[in-house]
Amino acid sequence: MINTMEFITSKEMAALDENCKFFGLLPLQLMENAGANIATEILKRFSAKGKRNAEPVKVTILAGKGNNGGDAFAAARHLHRGYDVKIILIGRSKDLRTEDTRRNWWILKDSGHDMAEITDSSELKAKSQILNSSDVIIDAILGTGVKGKIREPEATAIDLINETNAFVLAVDVPSGLDPDSGKAEKAVRADLTVTFHRAKKGLLTSDSVGELVVDDIGIPDGMARRTGPGDVRMVVKRKANAHKGDNGRVLIVGGGPFFGAPTLTALAALHAGADWVTIAAPKSVSSIIASLSPNLIVQPLSSEILVEKDVPVVLNLIKKHDVVVIGMGLGAEEATRRATRRIIEDEAAKKVVIDADGFYGLHLPMEVKDKLVIITPHAGEFAKMEIDGRVKVPPESKIEERIDFIEAFSRQNKVVTLLKGPTDIISDGARVKTNNSGNAGMTVGGTGDVLSGVIGALFAIADDPFKVAAAAAFVNGTAGDYAFEEKGYGLLATDVVEAIPSVMADF
Repeated sequence: MINTMEFITSKEMAALDENCKFFGLLPLQLMENAGANIATEILKRFSAKGKRNAEPVKVTILAGKGNNGGDAFAAARHLHRGYDVKIILIGRSKDLRTEDTRRNWWILKDSGHDMAEITDSSELKAKSQILNSSDVIIDAILGTGVKGKIREPEATAIDLINETNAFVLAVDVPSGLDPDSGKAEKAVRADLTVTFHRAKKGLLTSDSVGELVVDDIGIPDGMARRTGPGDVRMVVKRKANAHKGDNGRVLIVGGGPFFGAPTLTALAALHAGADWVTIAAPKSVSSIIASLSPNLIVQPLSSEILVEKDVPVVLNLIKKHDVVVIGMGLGAEEATRRATRRIIEDEAAKKVVIDADGFYGLHLPMEVKDKLVIITPHAGEFAKMEIDGRVKVPPESKIEERIDFIEAFSRQNKVVTLLKGPTDIISDGARVKTNNSGNAGMTVGGTGDVLSGVIGALFAIADDPFKVAAAAAFVNGTAGDYAFEEKGYGLLATDVVEAIPSVMADF
């Protein structure tokens, strides 16, 4: 029985594959495990071993040029005596898309397997007798990246499979099926779909799937939970033809007793790709902030600190920006707390990132609908929040207990929480990620302000606050690691800011 809650989207699976590679679990290893699982499912249902003079089980693989085909090539090596395996590649072997798929193809080629390369529909139709005489057809033509109308000769291949009486095993997803929606213009009708790690959402609703088996390919739970470059790619999508402002407008509300904190946040947002960053700061520090960089747009407020008189000005600015980041350097005056609360809870603030002194104005649970909130406390900052009139502090014991605490806290209070620490914990109450990028040198003041700026930049262009927080934690920590390589324990928050573009370019 498949748990319908345990599914993964195609983009999340691609991100997980990328993270696995980054941390040393190579695609070739995963492909080998996938191939072995495919073969095992065939062996369970069509075992010819131990039967003297038995006719071999005829297995035909129709493969595409991507990793889906590579999984099937790996499976062919596990089908030994008693199995007559033929491989038909839709395309040319010189066009195989990944090194791992190419390796598995040439291993089969060198070992004398029956292999053909077909590039047009007429050639494929000429092979229809092979398909019609097959006991098993392995569909590995199109993977999870299918979009739009199916082109030739893939469309003909799907039709030919569906016209046979063979048992059809689909690798990962029936070719032609959108793995996320379960819809298809044309798709293979499988008897069995063997998918990997987690079910793709569309497989749970489609009649094309047949029996669904979810096989483990060796991705540990801890690996699936870790942030990595795949998380960054899910939220960073910069278009070459974008115009000014298309890549995000971020409003920073901070400063008063301190001016460095909101400045670091703003610079981090700019270095993380935001097109437009405005700092709304009390007049006592606004001119100082403006003098620190010509790249900063500064809106002076009315007083020495943020006060309720400034709220209408800030709300008007919020309407012109995609996200508001609030709290850095604001101080703890009662007037500032009241103003902060009004800003956070106003309906104009659709996307809000709260850090530092912003927690004084955060009253939980959130009562405002349609508001997306990311909070970025370290353990000690929980004492600043008003949570049903009580103070809740994360346990200092085992990491799993802290994860359980943050998950429950986020679910109860309808926020995404990024708990900063040696291991960052990110949760929206249903999903959890952990981040281990970063180093002890980042205990220097200001690195949390940098994190808030990265979150703001990514949140301005993406709508899933959980994915944003996970990606930002990895970017911030990795930027800290880059800075540490050069500066060691003498690194500064500004060094982390300067390293952000290199991280974004690498991933």
